[in-house]
Amino acid sequence: MFEQHPKTGFKWRNPPLRWEVDPASRRLVVEPAGHTDYWSKTAYGFEADNGPALLAEAQGDFVLATRVRFHPAHRYDQAGLLVLCSRQCWLKTSVEYEPDGPAHLGAVVTNRGYSDWSFEEYPPECPDVELRVRLRAGDCLVECRTGDGPWRWLRVAHLEERPAECGIYACSPKAAGFRAEFDFVRLEPFDAGLPFFAEL
Repeated sequence: MFEQHPKTGFKWRNPPLRWEVDPASRRLVVEPAGHTDYWSKTAYGFEADNGPALLAEAQGDFVLATRVRFHPAHRYDQAGLLVLCSRQCWLKTSVEYEPDGPAHLGAVVTNRGYSDWSFEEYPPECPDVELRVRLRAGDCLVECRTGDGPWRWLRVAHLEERPAECGIYACSPKAAGFRAEFDFVRLEPFDAGLPFFAEL
Protein backbone atom coordinates (compact mmCIF):
# COMPACT_ATOMS: atom_id res chain seq x y z
CA MET A 1 0.00 0.00 0.00
CA PHE A 2 1.00 3.60 -0.50
CA GLU A 3 1.33 6.21 2.23
CA GLN A 4 1.00 9.96 1.61
CA HIS A 5 3.73 9.85 -1.02
CA PRO A 6 4.96 7.33 -3.61
CA LYS A 7 7.23 4.57 -2.39
CA THR A 8 10.68 5.49 -1.12
CA GLY A 9 13.28 5.35 -3.89
CA PHE A 10 10.71 5.83 -6.66
CA LYS A 11 10.65 9.06 -8.67
CA TRP A 12 8.39 10.39 -11.40
CA ARG A 13 9.50 10.30 -15.01
CA ASN A 14 7.19 12.54 -17.05
CA PRO A 15 4.95 13.43 -14.09
CA PRO A 16 1.23 12.87 -14.74
CA LEU A 17 -1.45 15.50 -15.11
CA ARG A 18 -2.68 14.64 -11.62
CA TRP A 19 -1.81 12.09 -8.96
CA GLU A 20 -2.58 11.47 -5.31
CA VAL A 21 -2.57 8.78 -2.68
CA ASP A 22 -6.21 8.21 -1.78
CA PRO A 23 -6.42 8.50 2.04
CA ALA A 24 -9.16 5.88 2.36
CA SER A 25 -7.91 3.13 0.05
CA ARG A 26 -4.20 4.07 0.23
CA ARG A 27 -4.01 3.47 -3.49
CA LEU A 28 -1.90 5.62 -5.79
CA VAL A 29 -4.32 7.33 -8.22
CA VAL A 30 -2.77 8.48 -11.50
CA GLU A 31 -4.43 10.57 -14.23
CA PRO A 32 -2.13 10.92 -17.26
CA ALA A 33 -2.39 13.76 -19.75
CA GLY A 34 -3.59 13.05 -23.26
CA HIS A 35 -1.24 12.01 -26.07
CA THR A 36 1.05 10.09 -23.73
CA ASP A 37 2.43 6.67 -24.68
CA TYR A 38 5.42 4.36 -25.06
CA TRP A 39 6.05 2.97 -28.55
CA SER A 40 8.91 2.92 -31.04
CA LYS A 41 8.66 2.84 -34.84
CA THR A 42 7.16 -0.56 -35.69
CA ALA A 43 3.99 -0.64 -37.82
CA TYR A 44 2.39 2.56 -36.60
CA GLY A 45 5.02 4.95 -37.91
CA PHE A 46 5.54 6.97 -34.75
CA GLU A 47 7.62 7.10 -31.59
CA ALA A 48 6.39 8.03 -28.11
CA ASP A 49 8.39 8.23 -24.90
CA ASN A 50 6.36 10.58 -22.70
CA GLY A 51 4.20 8.36 -20.49
CA PRO A 52 4.06 9.10 -16.75
CA ALA A 53 6.06 6.48 -14.87
CA LEU A 54 7.01 6.06 -11.23
CA LEU A 55 10.42 4.36 -11.36
CA ALA A 56 13.24 3.21 -9.12
CA GLU A 57 16.76 2.15 -9.97
CA ALA A 58 17.04 -1.58 -10.50
CA GLN A 59 19.86 -3.35 -8.68
CA GLY A 60 20.80 -6.56 -10.47
CA ASP A 61 18.17 -9.23 -11.10
CA PHE A 62 14.73 -8.44 -9.72
CA VAL A 63 11.02 -9.17 -9.41
CA LEU A 64 8.66 -6.25 -10.08
CA ALA A 65 4.93 -6.44 -9.31
CA THR A 66 1.77 -4.36 -9.04
CA ARG A 67 -2.01 -4.59 -8.97
CA VAL A 68 -3.78 -1.93 -11.04
CA ARG A 69 -7.45 -0.97 -11.32
CA PHE A 70 -8.47 0.98 -14.39
CA HIS A 71 -11.20 3.49 -15.20
CA PRO A 72 -10.71 4.05 -18.93
CA ALA A 73 -12.15 6.84 -21.03
CA HIS A 74 -10.60 6.47 -24.50
CA ARG A 75 -9.19 3.78 -26.78
CA TYR A 76 -5.70 2.56 -25.78
CA ASP A 77 -5.84 3.92 -22.21
CA GLN A 78 -3.36 1.69 -20.36
CA ALA A 79 -1.54 1.19 -17.06
CA GLY A 80 0.86 -1.42 -15.74
CA LEU A 81 4.59 -2.13 -15.34
CA LEU A 82 7.55 -0.56 -17.15
CA VAL A 83 11.17 -1.76 -17.31
CA LEU A 84 13.24 1.03 -18.85
CA CYS A 85 16.83 0.54 -19.97
CA SER A 86 16.92 3.43 -22.49
CA ARG A 87 14.77 4.97 -25.20
CA GLN A 88 16.00 2.16 -27.45
CA CYS A 89 15.35 -0.71 -25.04
CA TRP A 90 12.40 -1.23 -22.70
CA LEU A 91 9.43 -3.45 -21.77
CA LYS A 92 5.90 -2.59 -20.69
CA THR A 93 2.97 -4.80 -19.75
CA SER A 94 -0.60 -3.61 -19.25
CA VAL A 95 -4.25 -3.83 -20.23
CA GLU A 96 -5.14 -1.51 -23.13
CA TYR A 97 -8.76 -0.38 -23.35
CA GLU A 98 -10.90 -0.94 -26.46
CA PRO A 99 -14.36 0.70 -26.31
CA ASP A 100 -15.94 -1.51 -28.98
CA GLY A 101 -14.76 -4.90 -27.81
CA PRO A 102 -12.53 -6.79 -25.38
CA ALA A 103 -9.50 -4.95 -24.04
CA HIS A 104 -6.00 -6.23 -24.76
CA LEU A 105 -3.73 -7.69 -22.09
CA GLY A 106 -0.23 -7.76 -23.45
CA ALA A 107 3.44 -6.90 -23.38
CA VAL A 108 5.53 -4.62 -25.58
CA VAL A 109 9.24 -5.38 -25.90
CA THR A 110 11.55 -2.85 -27.54
CA ASN A 111 15.10 -3.65 -28.64
CA ARG A 112 17.34 -1.51 -30.86
CA GLY A 113 14.58 1.08 -31.11
CA TYR A 114 11.88 -1.22 -32.55
CA SER A 115 8.81 -2.31 -30.57
CA ASP A 116 6.82 -5.52 -30.86
CA TRP A 117 3.50 -6.27 -29.19
CA SER A 118 2.03 -9.59 -28.09
CA PHE A 119 -1.48 -9.59 -26.66
CA GLU A 120 -4.65 -11.48 -25.86
CA GLU A 121 -8.24 -10.46 -25.24
CA TYR A 122 -9.10 -9.27 -21.74
CA PRO A 123 -12.73 -9.36 -20.56
CA PRO A 124 -14.34 -5.98 -19.80
CA GLU A 125 -15.95 -7.33 -16.62
CA CYS A 126 -12.48 -7.62 -15.01
CA PRO A 127 -11.63 -4.09 -13.81
CA ASP A 128 -8.20 -4.92 -12.39
CA VAL A 129 -5.17 -7.12 -12.98
CA GLU A 130 -2.05 -8.10 -11.08
CA LEU A 131 1.15 -8.01 -13.13
CA ARG A 132 4.64 -9.28 -12.43
CA VAL A 133 7.96 -9.14 -14.28
CA ARG A 134 10.96 -11.14 -13.18
CA LEU A 135 14.33 -10.37 -14.78
CA ARG A 136 17.55 -12.37 -14.74
CA ALA A 137 20.56 -11.43 -16.88
CA GLY A 138 18.32 -9.59 -19.32
CA ASP A 139 15.79 -12.42 -19.69
CA CYS A 140 12.25 -11.43 -18.66
CA LEU A 141 9.22 -13.46 -17.66
CA VAL A 142 5.97 -11.47 -17.72
CA GLU A 143 3.15 -12.91 -15.63
CA CYS A 144 -0.43 -11.94 -14.78
CA ARG A 145 -3.39 -12.99 -12.68
CA THR A 146 -6.88 -11.79 -11.81
CA GLY A 147 -8.38 -11.89 -8.34
CA ASP A 148 -6.84 -14.66 -6.24
CA GLY A 149 -6.32 -16.90 -9.25
CA PRO A 150 -3.02 -18.53 -10.17
CA TRP A 151 -0.20 -16.69 -11.88
CA ARG A 152 0.15 -17.50 -15.56
CA TRP A 153 2.81 -16.69 -18.10
CA LEU A 154 2.12 -13.91 -20.58
CA ARG A 155 5.49 -13.44 -22.29
CA VAL A 156 9.12 -14.57 -22.25
CA ALA A 157 11.51 -12.04 -23.79
CA HIS A 158 15.05 -10.68 -23.71
CA LEU A 159 16.20 -7.09 -23.27
CA GLU A 160 19.48 -6.37 -25.03
CA GLU A 161 20.46 -3.68 -22.52
CA ARG A 162 20.48 -4.01 -18.76
CA PRO A 163 17.63 -2.15 -17.01
CA ALA A 164 18.31 1.11 -15.31
CA GLU A 165 14.86 1.89 -13.88
CA CYS A 166 11.58 0.07 -13.42
CA GLY A 167 8.17 0.59 -11.84
CA ILE A 168 4.61 1.50 -12.78
CA TYR A 169 3.24 3.64 -15.60
CA ALA A 170 -0.03 4.97 -17.05
CA CYS A 171 -0.73 6.45 -20.49
CA SER A 172 -3.60 8.05 -22.43
CA PRO A 173 -2.60 7.98 -26.11
CA LYS A 174 -5.81 9.66 -27.31
CA ALA A 175 -6.96 12.19 -24.69
CA ALA A 176 -7.04 12.86 -20.96
CA GLY A 177 -9.73 11.39 -18.72
CA PHE A 178 -8.25 8.01 -17.77
CA ARG A 179 -7.74 7.14 -14.10
CA ALA A 180 -5.58 4.26 -12.88
CA GLU A 181 -5.37 3.10 -9.27
CA PHE A 182 -2.33 1.13 -8.11
CA ASP A 183 -2.73 -0.96 -4.97
CA PHE A 184 1.04 -1.34 -4.56
CA VAL A 185 4.36 -1.54 -6.36
CA ARG A 186 7.03 -4.00 -5.25
CA LEU A 187 10.63 -4.20 -6.44
CA GLU A 188 12.59 -7.04 -4.84
CA PRO A 189 15.80 -8.95 -5.65
CA PHE A 190 15.34 -12.16 -7.61
CA ASP A 191 16.58 -15.09 -5.54
CA ALA A 192 19.66 -16.36 -7.37
CA GLY A 193 19.08 -19.83 -5.95
CA LEU A 194 15.70 -20.21 -7.67
CA PRO A 195 15.19 -21.54 -11.21
CA PHE A 196 14.06 -18.81 -13.59
CA PHE A 197 10.57 -20.32 -14.01
CA ALA A 198 10.08 -21.32 -10.37
CA GLU A 199 6.76 -20.53 -8.71
CA LEU A 200 7.17 -17.46 -6.51
